[in-house]
Amino acid sequence: MSMLHELARAVGLQIEWQDAAGTAQRVSDQSLTAILSALGHDAQSDAAAARSLAHHREQLGRNRFVSADRGEEFILPLQWFAAGELTAGNDAATGELRLETGAVQLLSLSVGPEGALVPGIAVVGYHKLIIAGQVIRLAIAPPRCRLILDATNGRQAWGVSLQIPSLCNGVEGQAGAFGDLGALAAAAAPLGRAGADALAISPVHALFPADASRFSPYAPSSRLFLNILLGNPGLLGHPQADVADTGCNALIDWSAAIPARIGWLRQVFAMQTQETRDEVSKWRLQMGPALKQHALFDALHTHFFATGATGWQGWPEPYHDPAGEAAQTFATDHCEEVDFFVFAQWLARISLDHAQAQAREAGMTIGLICDLAVGMDAGGSHAWGSGGELLDGLSVGAPPDQLGPDGQDWGITALSPFAMQRNGFQGFIATLRAGLGSAGGIRIDHALGLRRLWVIPAGASSGEGAYLSYPFEDMLRIAAIESHRASAVVIGEDLGTVPAGLRERLKARAVAGMRVLWFEQAGDDFLPPAAWDHDAVAMTGTHDLVTIAGWWTGRDQAWNRQIGRGSHHHTEAEDKATRALQRQALWNAFVASGAASGACPPTDEPAAVIVAALRHLAMTPCPLVIATIEDLLGLVEQPNLPGTIDEHPNWRRRLSQPLAMLLALPEVAARTDALNESCQ
Repeated sequence: MSMLHELARAVGLQIEWQDAAGTAQRVSDQSLTAILSALGHDAQSDAAAARSLAHHREQLGRNRFVSADRGEEFILPLQWFAAGELTAGNDAATGELRLETGAVQLLSLSVGPEGALVPGIAVVGYHKLIIAGQVIRLAIAPPRCRLILDATNGRQAWGVSLQIPSLCNGVEGQAGAFGDLGALAAAAAPLGRAGADALAISPVHALFPADASRFSPYAPSSRLFLNILLGNPGLLGHPQADVADTGCNALIDWSAAIPARIGWLRQVFAMQTQETRDEVSKWRLQMGPALKQHALFDALHTHFFATGATGWQGWPEPYHDPAGEAAQTFATDHCEEVDFFVFAQWLARISLDHAQAQAREAGMTIGLICDLAVGMDAGGSHAWGSGGELLDGLSVGAPPDQLGPDGQDWGITALSPFAMQRNGFQGFIATLRAGLGSAGGIRIDHALGLRRLWVIPAGASSGEGAYLSYPFEDMLRIAAIESHRASAVVIGEDLGTVPAGLRERLKARAVAGMRVLWFEQAGDDFLPPAAWDHDAVAMTGTHDLVTIAGWWTGRDQAWNRQIGRGSHHHTEAEDKATRALQRQALWNAFVASGAASGACPPTDEPAAVIVAALRHLAMTPCPLVIATIEDLLGLVEQPNLPGTIDEHPNWRRRLSQPLAMLLALPEVAARTDALNESCQ
């Protein structure tokens, strides 16, 4: 083995891997060298790689973090302690356990050749163990996350997934926000005999308020804070003052909608009462310095964006340090601007809280399921002065797979696995808490990233990336801790190139997987409901996938031909012939399950197919069935087309009318009835 490969494997890069088709692939030495360089490891020569390997092992030896299950004993390596501090056969070693509650316990350790055996700890939480002067951080977890059936009182439930901006509020030019979400929750929960129990929403992470071109919810400035555009000033007595109509434009014009929304928020900020000011001040103290830094970032970004700087890297050098004199002087000189962004964050948080309260008051057992994006923009708030917490010089994406036939570069970065292990996973814990703070559940986008992420060197194509391993079991245990603390369920998007054993480990920790209609096949046949996973969520689709009506009518194939994506290996006639066979196979599955009867509907008549699909999914043993709002409404267009930027109107589609009106339509009522009748 070359020194380059030894270093790569030690760092956690997978040199050999299997693609979605099961074909063996190998990462080039050039890609490995570039990725290692971005991770801070010089591998330009064998000598340099050897030095980097020694340094990496030294750094690993300094980590003092252990996760364990409640009540189960675990081992601390002897290398963590200086010579003579702990010796094999020393049965009298004692450790001081400091619980996060402040209580202190003494633990007797048994020291053997493999390390110090620590007895099981019964208290779940984040603690510290002090042994021979060494401080070890602990995460003691319950055996699993909260089960969906725990939340739904043991019955199968159904829900709706949607993109919040797509909601039509009857206000010309405005995108949907948290106020519209709360109204939807109140309308959707009591539908039929059972009603919806969950609303799975698009990510609500903080974006870039000054930049109207950055509206993708999956490329946030920070996952620790909220998108202020979604706040509901109506809670403060300031409903949108605009000309209302009964319909909405088909596409959102973000270049106009974002400045208008920010302008409205600034007006509300100027009119806030003393009571509101006191509430904001109290919340600001609770949130601590992280909120101040984020608000300062938004103020600086707004200031420098006017000069053409899209991220903090384009600011003058003195402003690259949040704690530096330049940034702090700006904060003092522009305190009113910083205060505005603090206020906007507060309003967004209480608005999301209110939407969840409306969902629960309406009878939803779960309510909101928030979406956790994979990472964040390298020029954003989190990355500004992150202190090495993120993967600098690398972007995250995916190799070619079912969701993206040509591979994907998402243009975002992510938490560094090495930094998480160094700092006790503080960033990961904070991220989960931010996502669960106003919700009954969380969906971890690309949950495969808990085990490995496809990382791509700056300037390289997505195919020149490699998989970087992550501390999977540690992150699963932390997810279990936070799930129980928030009384929330956890769903993991386990689609794409799934590594062996990942779904089994997610299932063991009660992280519910996602089973999507289009992928539940055996050969050319669609699976019967009974064959679906008992521990996963059944879904008609996702924001990245074709709708039922779009698939039946071939709209997805038309898009692929239009942009030259994914279909270049087949002729149009071959594509259409294949889809015809697939339609018949899908309809056959529906007839076999009892979800449908009669002959296969024509290509241009998807209505019966949608109802049959909903019935089919509700017959599965999955504890939760989620239908996209597009499928409930029978729409042919999907919200996002992976791998595209301007070729497709991603994140711009808007519903034609307020959803309460659409839900009352007979054809939509028939679809919700199909779910209500089957979900018992």
